[in-house]
Amino acid sequence: MPKAPLTLSQNRARHLWIAAQRLDTAAPFGAGPAATLAAISHLGYVQIDTINVIERCHHHILWSRIPGYRRSDLAQNQSSDKSIFEYWTHALSYVPVADLPYFVPAMKRHREEPNRWFGSVTPDEVKKMLQRLRKEGPLSIRDIDDDDLVDKTHLWASRKPSKRVLEIMFYQGLVAVGTRQGMLKTYDLMARHFGWTGQPRAATERQVTAYKLDRALRSQGVVSLDSICHLDAPSKKAVKELIDSRVRRKLLVPVTIEGAEKVPHWAEAATLESAASEPPTLVHILSPFDPLIIQRKRLKLLFGYDHIFEAYVPAAKRQLGYLALPILMGDRIVAAFDLKTDRTAKKLLIQQATWLEDVGAEGRAAIDEALGRFEAFQLGD
Repeated sequence: MPKAPLTLSQNRARHLWIAAQRLDTAAPFGAGPAATLAAISHLGYVQIDTINVIERCHHHILWSRIPGYRRSDLAQNQSSDKSIFEYWTHALSYVPVADLPYFVPAMKRHREEPNRWFGSVTPDEVKKMLQRLRKEGPLSIRDIDDDDLVDKTHLWASRKPSKRVLEIMFYQGLVAVGTRQGMLKTYDLMARHFGWTGQPRAATERQVTAYKLDRALRSQGVVSLDSICHLDAPSKKAVKELIDSRVRRKLLVPVTIEGAEKVPHWAEAATLESAASEPPTLVHILSPFDPLIIQRKRLKLLFGYDHIFEAYVPAAKRQLGYLALPILMGDRIVAAFDLKTDRTAKKLLIQQATWLEDVGAEGRAAIDEALGRFEAFQLGD
């Protein structure tokens, strides 16, 4: 007869998640490029986004876990050390190169069945771009000045058809982003960028499924099927079968979270047996794309906070502001601040402050101190 799930309080589940995200320690990964790689490896991926009213989210996410983070550390990992690469997880993200075999099957699928989004790109166009890259070396879209320009079909499109050719080649694993300046990407042949004679061997379907489960267990502590397969519904069946297998082998423990009894959760025994530490005390100004925030259902379940992303909402209808940043104080989200960096005046502007609870004088002082550190990060090199 199956053993009844272990019951966790929401506090305990929340603390395990914060600890798994390494937001309970001031500098859990150390400093320098090695820390940046360690953080990305632990989290599994760090999302990339274009919005830059404050520093872009990939830098922000890393700074939240590496107080001495420098943007050049990420550039070194990508372009010199070549220990990370860009690819699609639930969104465009930085991923450790050690994990690249788990993405090779997706690259192969893109070659065999090109996404309809790129349906207008022909094999001949890909062949010509490959020849051009071999001859001219790495290229950004700005380096290509001989395109016949076309009308944009959407907000993020380019008038240069070559952009779409390079993008489909990126998803097919033919090219890699070798360097990035802001959102300007320079593409190189993947084999040449990494110095390979051939692409790494593709992981099997079972290995990819195990990778997704293990990545979630490492970075989330206590997991649900939705949290493992965030925006990846097709993987749920295989992941659930693997979970059931690990439960039978006593490698995973079924968990019920108080107040969310209808949502099955699981954790490793070592996670559940870890001594309950003191409640987290640090203050973090988090990106709306931070791994702790991006899964809205999980965030609401464990924090009771329903974050609203309103960058694409008309100004008159916004509740929290254009790019509201949740303020994590210890184990509670106590506020959401819509911030903007005035780089000319060299200061951080509070566009709107939405308080979710009264944190008292000491709490406000701690948040002011965090805002000061955040401003220094925004304006630093």
